[in-house]
Amino acid sequence: MELLHSPPSNIICLPTAASSRATKRLPPLIVRLSETTMQLRLRLAAAVIALIFTYSLYSYNRSGTWHRQTTPIPVDSKIPVGNDESLDNTQSSRVLSEALPSVKPVASTLSQETHASKLASDTTATSNIEVPTPLHTRPLENSSEVPLSEEHDAASVAASPSAQPVKCVSYEQLQQSRQGPLSAGKRQFPYSRPPPECRTFNLASMEKLIERMRGIIKDPDLFRLFENSYPNTLDTMIKWRGYAKTTNITTGTEFETDEEIAYIITGDIDAMWLRDSASQIYSYLPLLRASSEPNSLASLWRGLINSHSHYIIISPYCHSFQPPPESGIPPSHNGAYHQNHPNPSYDPKKVFDCKWELDSLASFLQISTAYYQSTNDLAFFQKYRWISAVSAAVEAAGAMRLGTYAPDGKVEKSAWTFTGWTDRGTETLSNNGLGNPTKQNGMVRSAFRPSDDACIYQLLVPANMMWAKYLEEASLIMEKLEGEEARSLTTKMREFALGVRKGIDRDAVVHHRDFGDIWAYEIDGYGGVNLMDDANIPSLLSIPLFNYTQSSFPLPLPENGEPERNYTEIYSNTRRFVNSESNPYFMRGPVLSAIGGPHIGPGKAWPMAAIVRALTAIITDNTDKEEEVTKQIQMVLDSTASTGVVHESVNAWNENGWTRAWFGWANGLMGELVIKLAQEDEKMWKPDADGHVDMSDGWLGRSWQD
Repeated sequence: MELLHSPPSNIICLPTAASSRATKRLPPLIVRLSETTMQLRLRLAAAVIALIFTYSLYSYNRSGTWHRQTTPIPVDSKIPVGNDESLDNTQSSRVLSEALPSVKPVASTLSQETHASKLASDTTATSNIEVPTPLHTRPLENSSEVPLSEEHDAASVAASPSAQPVKCVSYEQLQQSRQGPLSAGKRQFPYSRPPPECRTFNLASMEKLIERMRGIIKDPDLFRLFENSYPNTLDTMIKWRGYAKTTNITTGTEFETDEEIAYIITGDIDAMWLRDSASQIYSYLPLLRASSEPNSLASLWRGLINSHSHYIIISPYCHSFQPPPESGIPPSHNGAYHQNHPNPSYDPKKVFDCKWELDSLASFLQISTAYYQSTNDLAFFQKYRWISAVSAAVEAAGAMRLGTYAPDGKVEKSAWTFTGWTDRGTETLSNNGLGNPTKQNGMVRSAFRPSDDACIYQLLVPANMMWAKYLEEASLIMEKLEGEEARSLTTKMREFALGVRKGIDRDAVVHHRDFGDIWAYEIDGYGGVNLMDDANIPSLLSIPLFNYTQSSFPLPLPENGEPERNYTEIYSNTRRFVNSESNPYFMRGPVLSAIGGPHIGPGKAWPMAAIVRALTAIITDNTDKEEEVTKQIQMVLDSTASTGVVHESVNAWNENGWTRAWFGWANGLMGELVIKLAQEDEKMWKPDADGHVDMSDGWLGRSWQD
């Protein structure tokens, strides 16, 4: 080593074998000092080499989740689209009903100006969660490419073996930096997508779709909002994917299975909500294709269904969960664990928080049926734990149909209760955790709403509607599966759904003096009703998104000679009610007028509700559709405080007073709306003799700068 060849002058060198006689002539003390000093030098050199080697391995592991480093595509570069597949036709009214056309793209002019200002100082603070190095399933064998979903797209991720590693920062840091180029419109939205190497899931079909929309959306601000928001969950919230492990009961040996699992966070809260994660992935239904590839959207979808299955079997009454143990990610701390007291209790290493919300189980069935309808992959549902999870869900929800009192007047023992030590009335239940009394009518008691706020009356109508609808749809999968349990569950699911529908028809339709027959938000079965709506889905406004008014099975017959329910009229009346001042949680102001809720409080409108209002206006073909949709788009664009993403809530009078900079659910919905608008615009597009299409007449062909 060089260290031994050129020692400093004050170091005595060890003699070689040829000079051993000279060594003997040295004093013994000097020899011992020489040997000791040289041993220290050798040990120091070995330690330095070991540190360098260890650091090299660490650096490789940090940057080597993918097989080689790549150079991020410049933000304003153009991705060759090639021959893209059109979007699927689906059976759901929420999903796109027609394919987007292939058009000759016209690139939007993007401003090259950069901006170093921070986000508005009065925004609500969020936790500083680092975006993890993207974790994928097993590395692709013999591959030196970055694993892209569906296929490798060289245009989507530029590959260069000699490229320098890209530094990945937290998504919140990325937002605060106001990454350029800013959009060329008056709002100057930043580009908020991480570079491809830092995204948690790369999907080639998403990149192709975004590039196609670049040629369809004329307004630079609207395009940037779509570009930032639609892929937000894929870019930043797929925290881990992998395979489930199990233990051989004979040998006690743990081994990895082929069961895909996924852990998807909500954004700035580092935990997985059943409802949120399902809704986040459901937004990508237009891109879902049958595929066995480990980095496909289908694989991610299967992983989420499997994760939901695991969680529901563990704690069917809980709504948010910790990372799976296979991930190696430590559980998140929840300070409310010692303040909340659900019964039955839960393991905080597996469950993040536990509130009984019926829509969580309905969301599991929703993504299950969507996957089957898009892929026809029946074997998947037979192979793993889906049947057991559905059984656990049906049993848990079924137990909560029980009313407060038995026929003889005794108080029934509830399958689930909850008390919380809190200063917020929406965070606990009255009557020692039972909640307000409920009369049994076939519907399911839900202690909490999809906003995580406690119900006033526990027969939560939108959640029961969603549960009944997807029980019916999931039973169409169950009836095709083998085994006595599947056959028995099929019958139970359909009978359960019919009972819920009967209870809704009998008790949840009330006559409003100004709006006629409408659906109540909550009821108690005794005649008590709560007339309101909340922004979170399922809501009364969102009923067409899960198509409750249509069924694959006969609807309940009228009782006692009453006329048949006119669901179209009831929804129309309900829609007018919830979007009016008669709804106590309809927020009005110059920035955003939309439904909110008690979760954030009065005066805070939710952009999600404005998006749902636009979507349902299109789906129901509302007579004022043009004006209504236009107003919702304008408000959403003008209520982001120039951040270029959709927030949870916004002060109706101050766009800078928003909550949550990182909220995947609402951003996915925004992407759904824009794609739906493109389909509506397509109906007006007529190519000329040269094949060029005039797209200026539609919602996406106009300017939104006024």
